Amino acid sequence: MKSADKRQMKSAARLYAVQALFQMEASGQTVEAIRQEFLDHRFGAEYDGAELAEGNAELFRDLLDKAVNFQGRIDQMTDRALVAKWPISRIDPTLRALFRAAGAELIESTTPPKVVISEFVDVAKAFFPEGKEASFVNAVLDHMAHEAKPDGF
Repeated sequence: MKSADKRQMKSAARLYAVQALFQMEASGQTVEAIRQEFLDHRFGAEYDGAELAEGNAELFRDLLDKAVNFQGRIDQMTDRALVAKWPISRIDPTLRALFRAAGAELIESTTPPKVVISEFVDVAKAFFPEGKEASFVNAVLDHMAHEAKPDGF
């Protein structure tokens, strides 16, 4: 497999992780149920004649598990990166899911922080193509990354 294909699969896994975390919060389903739904029905599936990307299942599982297992720590890190009047509970649920997935990768992986930030800024652009959210995500994730991996810069 080419390295470009591997990168695309990792990028897709990150996008799917944000979607899955959003869906978990919105539906109240368990991480196990959501994980299985995505692996069985989203990765590489075809909808309306378009094929969805094949994601890196290992990264997807890892991000979901760590986002759930370390949610308190990740949310506290996110709160410290946000303006005092805007705790994580007040931000858009898609952004909350994004910060949790990115936080999971920042605190428990060997991926360089700058790569994590870049990848999740791209995810933000996919969800908010016309807004200023990408700049907001960049700033929050930069703060989180410096806290989680100060030696990574």
